[in-house]
Amino acid sequence: MTLEQNLAAVRERMAAACRRAGRPAGSARLVAVSKTHPGEVVAAVVALGVDAIGENRVQEAAVKRRHVPRGTPWHLVGPLQRNKARLALDTFDLVESVDRIEIADRLELLLAPENRILPVFIEVNIGEEPQKSGVLPEGAEALAGHVLARCPHLRLGGLMCIPPYDPNPERSRPHFVRLRELAKRLAPRLGLDQLELSMGMSEDFEVAIEEGADWVRVGRALFGERGG
Repeated sequence: MTLEQNLAAVRERMAAACRRAGRPAGSARLVAVSKTHPGEVVAAVVALGVDAIGENRVQEAAVKRRHVPRGTPWHLVGPLQRNKARLALDTFDLVESVDRIEIADRLELLLAPENRILPVFIEVNIGEEPQKSGVLPEGAEALAGHVLARCPHLRLGGLMCIPPYDPNPERSRPHFVRLRELAKRLAPRLGLDQLELSMGMSEDFEVAIEEGADWVRVGRALFGERGG
């Protein structure tokens, strides 16, 4: 299938999941995660129309973004190291992977002289896997509170998670429910109207939408197997 056909198929699956959940069409947004596919492919999917581009690696995204017309926002969906923070700020419009105070403080330090506001999500290690990045669920409130109290140039907008991999998407459902319930509990305690949810990838994005995802991060179902 062509990229255009893949995108149409993903959009239809998203719409069907919204219907099953009784949600308005278009209430879930698509982050196209290109991973190792080249900038020309990213430019092609932007031309077809996606809500955002997602990248795991800061340096790779910085190279690709030079090939892509401005207009579509870019999300960092992979881990962020302190020494890549400056390049990340020059490249991304939203960082979904803030997972510790050290990173929040580093971003704030760099943003303050520019008086620039950066939207961020907190990445939650929802499956509590020791090898994965993300704050543990019980630490999410403290990190969110720090961002709100100490980082005025970060705009906290949501929570992100990557559940334990399982080829059966139904096994991701409890993790999505857990993130949704965490966001529902935290938002009023933090004085926020809501926290958006970024959850669901190629294997399980339909289940994620059924459980309330505002953003789904889809790579392979759009672009095919990874390049390079």
